[in-house]
Amino acid sequence: QVQLVESGGRLVQPGGSLRLSCAASGRTFSNYAMGWFRQAPGKEREFVGSIARSGGTIYAGSVKGRFTIGRDNMKGMVYLQMNSLKPEDTAVYYCAAVDYSDEYYTSPVSSREYDYWGQGTQVTVSS
Repeated sequence: QVQLVESGGRLVQPGGSLRLSCAASGRTFSNYAMGWFRQAPGKEREFVGSIARSGGTIYAGSVKGRFTIGRDNMKGMVYLQMNSLKPEDTAVYYCAAVDYSDEYYTSPVSSREYDYWGQGTQVTVSS
């Protein structure tokens, strides 16, 4: 079992930056691939990005070049650095984890493949 807790969401102006954090506890963090998803009001949850055990990352086209995912295995943390924020980035952001002990270089992009989820943190981009 893995417990995930997101933090860092708040109101930010368009063009601003924000860093979200996700703290993981319960199992060997380095065995897990991690993902970030978001859900805006009235919309389905969508993939933002993911990070493999190797540190390799995948991003959705809408955030590529603006968002960066990183992980610190020693601390059991994964981060989402968000720059050049836009109003359409407003959503609840979720951290997710899946045991990927047999896959070092890849990470899933589908929410269906993740087994553990945090409670979410609200990001609002507005002037």
